[in-house]
Amino acid sequence: MPADLDLRATGAVPGDGRRPAGTERSWVEATLLDAVQDLRRDVALTRFPLPVDGVEHAERRRRQLLDQLDDHLLPRLRELAAPAVVVVAGSTGAGKSTLVNSIVGAEVSAAGVLRPTTRRPVLVHHPADGDLLTEHPLREIVEVVVREEVPRGIALVDAPDLDSLLASNRSTAHRLLEAADLWVFVTTAARYGDAVPWQVLGEAATRGTSMAMVLNRVPADALVTVRTDLLDRLRSRGMGTVPLFLLPDLGPHQGLLEERSVAPVRRWLAMVAGSDRARSVIRRTQRGALRALRPWVTELARAVQDQVDARVDLQARVEGALAAPADRAAAAVRAGAVAEGPVRARWSAVAGSGGPLQGRLTGRRGRTEREAALDGLRAELEEAAVVALTAARRMGRNAVLDVLDGSAVPGAPAVVRALEDPGTEADALSRARSDAAAWFAAVDLAVAGGDDGGTGQSAGRLVKLLGTPGAATVVAAAAVGLGAARALVTRTIGTGPTEDLVQGVTEDLARRAHEAALGGAAPAQGVLAAPDLADDASARLNLRLAVLKGLT
Repeated sequence: MPADLDLRATGAVPGDGRRPAGTERSWVEATLLDAVQDLRRDVALTRFPLPVDGVEHAERRRRQLLDQLDDHLLPRLRELAAPAVVVVAGSTGAGKSTLVNSIVGAEVSAAGVLRPTTRRPVLVHHPADGDLLTEHPLREIVEVVVREEVPRGIALVDAPDLDSLLASNRSTAHRLLEAADLWVFVTTAARYGDAVPWQVLGEAATRGTSMAMVLNRVPADALVTVRTDLLDRLRSRGMGTVPLFLLPDLGPHQGLLEERSVAPVRRWLAMVAGSDRARSVIRRTQRGALRALRPWVTELARAVQDQVDARVDLQARVEGALAAPADRAAAAVRAGAVAEGPVRARWSAVAGSGGPLQGRLTGRRGRTEREAALDGLRAELEEAAVVALTAARRMGRNAVLDVLDGSAVPGAPAVVRALEDPGTEADALSRARSDAAAWFAAVDLAVAGGDDGGTGQSAGRLVKLLGTPGAATVVAAAAVGLGAARALVTRTIGTGPTEDLVQGVTEDLARRAHEAALGGAAPAQGVLAAPDLADDASARLNLRLAVLKGLT
């Protein structure tokens, strides 16, 4: 064939800028696959940290959406040539397994009177379709059987009962229906009015899923009546074009159905399996599934926004609860609460009558005793600071618990659980020790003069008398409220420098107590700071929704 004729045959003419026939479709499908893969990634990343109303439903819907994407849409978009997945579903005892066995012409799926019969689903396909099904995710949950009798182009799945006593069977049945290109519902003349099949059929119709219905065990004398009533029900629900097959009642029966009974269903499946018809069925269901994604993703995005709204409310309540205890913790430091008890008693031993700080502080005599005594006082002061900071953190934590524990505030239980975690006490103590050590290090720096002199230049005489650690200890004792320690500092360096130095140390500890009280809510803040609760948390799902709308 000449080159130019070959190009025209593919739909492209030199110089006309058009893509070859089929290339546009492939580009669209590739773009759609990318969009659905992006959606799948973001749905998998979606979390609902707060126990607000409807969160259990939202999480179920999220998992169902992942199953739909993993089991149907993504496999189908990746391999359009794969056989159409035909799921045979229905209520308990409807005869699904018997129908599948009769279509295949062999006992490939267990059938019997004991319920539930079908535990592990069975997927039957033609040998020539094996390679196209190798990577299909349904292989993880089905028993695969290969039979020549199955029309090439379809994979027939015998699903568990939709109303099974076993929750795992019901879950698997619905998962298989989500993965199906074609749903075949089997019911009986005695049970075709049951609610479960009609509910599932209604969902299928809403999504535009391809489906058929098999009415089993129809008595001969009731055939016309039952058929008329069933068709009326289908038409009233907008399913008047759904293929309907009636199988006669054979009475007590075991084994395969009669050939003449099952032949119409087998012929119809063979027709569906034809390449053009199968592609039509697949694309119709695919279009319906893609359309159904929109409200599904919208629902998830709203659930995420509900989480964000709950976080905003909880954040305001937490912050509101912390203001008062944080101010009280700082005020307690300024009022001298840290100096009460052991610190005051230790100071009396150090500076009281006969103590190492009594009398002249100059000279070497008694220096070792003074240093040892001041080391003990320093340890007592640091421990008192630890106690004060731990108490401040506990005050903040308890204030938030008082506001939220037992309340009906949406999402509050997650915050309460975090605050009541046994590890919070140990963490509070660890942080308090770190903060107290940092406070004393700041006192040492201030007394020694810091990086650029500062108040430390005025404290030089005190440092000469007691050394930097000793001078810092006395200044810290003055800062927490010991008047005698303040008097000692004043006699040594003067009133003005003492005010500046001691006031700065007091305010540093007060600030740390204030921050410790705020930090009491750190476990709660950790919950509320989750990325899934950020202001724009629902944006990524809304973006995927916009892309889907543009492509479908």
